[in-house]
Amino acid sequence: MEFNDYQKAANRTLYGNEQVLTNCALGLAGETGQVVDLVKNYTFRGQKLDRDELVHEMGDVLWYLSQVAQWANIPFDEIAKTNIDILNDRYPDGYQN
Repeated sequence: MEFNDYQKAANRTLYGNEQVLTNCALGLAGETGQVVDLVKNYTFRGQKLDRDELVHEMGDVLWYLSQVAQWANIPFDEIAKTNIDILNDRYPDGYQN
């Protein structure tokens, strides 16, 4: 699936038209916290890393991020391409320790 196709499909499930940016930004923070909790519990509490739950929570992060971009009229493909361009400029030979 292409990023812009995802963004369009995700937007179909967006609810409301007031304070959408605030709702999506807060949702993004909350869902990111869920991902962090899964990793924390794996790393420090010895819990099994539940791949299905991680995929689910990362999908929620992706949804909220796509809708922040939608609100700002930024194509999701543009975000992905810009990020890769920045990484390529920063690490032209890949990251090396």
